[in-house]
Amino acid sequence: MVAVALISCKNNPETPSTAVESGTYTTENENSTASSNATILFFGDSITAGYGLDDTNDAFPGIIQTKIDSLGWNYEVVNSGLSGETTAGGRSRIEWILNQEIDVFVLELGANDGLRGVPLSETRGNLQAIIDAVKTKSPQTKIVLAGMQLPPNMGQAYTNEFKSIFIELAEQNDIALIPFILENVGGIASLNQADGIHPNVEGHKIVAENVWDVLKDVIEPES
Repeated sequence: MVAVALISCKNNPETPSTAVESGTYTTENENSTASSNATILFFGDSITAGYGLDDTNDAFPGIIQTKIDSLGWNYEVVNSGLSGETTAGGRSRIEWILNQEIDVFVLELGANDGLRGVPLSETRGNLQAIIDAVKTKSPQTKIVLAGMQLPPNMGQAYTNEFKSIFIELAEQNDIALIPFILENVGGIASLNQADGIHPNVEGHKIVAENVWDVLKDVIEPES
């Protein structure tokens, strides 16, 4: 079992800036409807937003876009990560996010809840509400849930149940699950920034692989 880093996302109400020169990787503030490509929206916290990176192209959603482009697949990545976001915060802004067409919705929230000791029932309820909102607004949208784990100092019972939330929600809703988005990154100093909690450029490359291992099967075009 890899060590788990504390993902303490700093509050930052600003959304990330535009990320790529090619124009295919956008943020939630940009108009993606002009493209004929299908949309993959990453809805998360500082991990998704690329907190602390000089170039948000280096965050894992940008790396995913580069991978997709290299394969010639017609998908546009939209980064809707917000540093400091909790599941409650995500639940409060999901309806606005759903005002755009989304073909694949990647949900990466929950770490900040766990580190703040939010009751697990609230975290579970908020994540389910976000999933329900996506399914209600767009039943054809494919949903991918990113699993998260907490360090043992949060208490064994709490950390075990926290981990199980993501597994159970994926099973109950019949959606794809990334088992642990920070696998082989969390707790490894060389793959995190000076704060020891946010992935650096090299760390995001591994996070992107963790995501891609699941996402590719969701989006791969039929032959």
